Amino acid sequence: MKMRAAELGSLLLFVTLVLGGGLIIGFATAPGAWYAALSKPPFSPPNWIFAPVWSTLYIIIAIAGWRVWREGRNNLPMKLWWGQLALNFVWSPIFFSGHRIDIALGVIVLLLMTIVGFIMITWRWDKIASLLFAPYAVWVAFASVLNGAIWLLN
Repeated sequence: MKMRAAELGSLLLFVTLVLGGGLIIGFATAPGAWYAALSKPPFSPPNWIFAPVWSTLYIIIAIAGWRVWREGRNNLPMKLWWGQLALNFVWSPIFFSGHRIDIALGVIVLLLMTIVGFIMITWRWDKIASLLFAPYAVWVAFASVLNGAIWLLN
């Protein structure tokens, strides 16, 4: 099936918003000396893994959002999509800039709940959008455990 120019344009806008926003926030709140000095659990991945994982996830998040947006701009799945994006984008400034591991843990747990809600709600209307969020849910579940472990260790 051929994609119309308007569809391609709106998809590119979603990718630009999500990937661009994520990259800007990532660069602005890059882990520094404070994070390096924290005690971390043995399952903490190396820092270099985060950029490629998040870049890939941001593209997937954008595609899922675009698919849901085409079906309705103000429906529950779209509201959940915007909610997860807001929570996603505030986590890094809270954790890395604000040094508030505790508040960041609350945010990431809410983020995971919103992602799971999106998966459950979209399953009925758009299984592809729902399935696109599965790796995101797995990664955020892992990141929640990592956030919690860092909080406990520090």
